[in-house]
Amino acid sequence: MLKAFLFVLRISAVWLVALLVASNIWYELPLLGRLQWPVAIIGTLTMALVVTGAVSHLGRVRLVAGRVDSDALSNRQRRQIEIPLEAGEAFDLVDAAIRELPRIESVESARDSLQVRAKVARPNLYGELPLGRWNPLAWFGERRNQILATVTPTADAGSVTLICEPENPAWSDWFLVDNATNYENAEAVARAISRRIAQHRRGEKDAVAQTRTEKELTVAKLNLLHAQVEPHFLYNTLASAQLLTRSDPARADEMLGHLIQYLRRSLPSADEGLSTLGAELERAVAYLEILKIRMGSRLAVQVDVPESLRATPMPAMMLQTLVENAIKHGLEPRTTGGTVWLRARRNDDSVAVTVADDGEGFNAKTSGTGIGLKNVRERLRLMYGGNATLSVVANFPSGVAATLDLPAAGSTVGPAVPPEVRGA
Repeated sequence: MLKAFLFVLRISAVWLVALLVASNIWYELPLLGRLQWPVAIIGTLTMALVVTGAVSHLGRVRLVAGRVDSDALSNRQRRQIEIPLEAGEAFDLVDAAIRELPRIESVESARDSLQVRAKVARPNLYGELPLGRWNPLAWFGERRNQILATVTPTADAGSVTLICEPENPAWSDWFLVDNATNYENAEAVARAISRRIAQHRRGEKDAVAQTRTEKELTVAKLNLLHAQVEPHFLYNTLASAQLLTRSDPARADEMLGHLIQYLRRSLPSADEGLSTLGAELERAVAYLEILKIRMGSRLAVQVDVPESLRATPMPAMMLQTLVENAIKHGLEPRTTGGTVWLRARRNDDSVAVTVADDGEGFNAKTSGTGIGLKNVRERLRLMYGGNATLSVVANFPSGVAATLDLPAAGSTVGPAVPPEVRGA
C-alpha cells in the first residue's frame, strides 16, 4: 500500500512542479499574465487526469502482475532467460516467440549479432484517453512499445536478455505510465519461450522413444535370428552328414565339425549385439565349409583377412547375412557355382569388410526381398549413426560385392542414439 501511495505521490509531484514552472512562465508574459483563471482551470484538470491515470496504472499492474512493487510498476521491464539450447537455436526460438506477439508492427532480426528488435502497438485498454490528444498522459512521444532481445552464447546454452520499454526517452517515465503493457509483453515473450522449449523437449523425448522402439525391434529381430538356425540349412546339413557316414565317414566327421563350430558361434551372446570380425569370420567360414562339402567343386572360397583386423568390433550375424545373400542369390542359381571372397582392409580410422561373389549379379529373378540388407543398414544406423555404411555394387566381370565400412578398433565413434537410450 505504501509503495502505491508513493508512486501516485511521485508522479503527482513531478506534474505539479511542471505546472508551477509553466504557470510562472505564463504570469511573466506581458499580455497573458493578468489572466489567472485559465491557468487554474488547466492546472486543476491536468492534476485530476494525472492522478486518475496513475491510479488506473496501479490497478492494472495489480491485476496483471498480482503485486505492486517497483519492478512491476516500472514502465521498463528486463528479463534474463536461460535457454538450454545452442545459441543459434536459442535465437531462432526467441525470434519466433517475439513474432507471435499480438499487435506486433515490425521485427528486425540480426542473426549474426544474435539480436532482435521489434515495435509493438500499445492497445487502448479502456478506449481512448479522456480528452484524447489533449490528455497530459499522451503529450510526450508515441503510444507504442519496443522490444530488444539479445542472445549471449554460453558453454552449451544461450542466455537471453529481454528488454521491453516504451518508445519514449527514459525521462518521460517521470510523467507517463504504460498501464503494465510492457510487463505484459515481457511475460508473454517469456511464456512463449517456455512453451517452445517444452515443445522442443517433447520432440526430443518422442525421438528418443522412437529410437528406443526401433532399437528394441531390431534387437528382437537379431535375437530371433540368433535363436533360429535356418531349418532347411540344418536339415540339409544333417541329411548330408548322414549319407556321408556310409560312403565317406571322414568327410561326414568334417561336416559335423563345421556344423558344431557354426552352431557355437550362432548362440546368442550377452553383449549388445557387438561381436568381432574374427568371431564372425569363423561362423561364416564354418557355414561355407559345410556348403563346400555339399556343393563340391561348385563352390570355392577365398579368405583374405589380416590377423591384425580380426579384433575389429562389428555387429553379430551381419557378415553371415552378406555371405548367405552371396550363396542364395548369387551362386546357388548357377549350375556351375562360383567363388565367394571374404576380404578386409584398413582405411585410416575405418575397416572395409567385403563379401563378393561371381554369381548371377543383380538379376531380378534372384534379387530376393531385400529385407536382409535393409536390416543390416538399420542396425548400422542404430549402432553407429553415420559412422558406418553398407554399399552393394556390381562385381566385375559378374556377381555382387557388398562392403561394410566400420569404425576400426579404438577409433572414436559418435553415439547413434541418446545416452539414455543406449543405457536402456
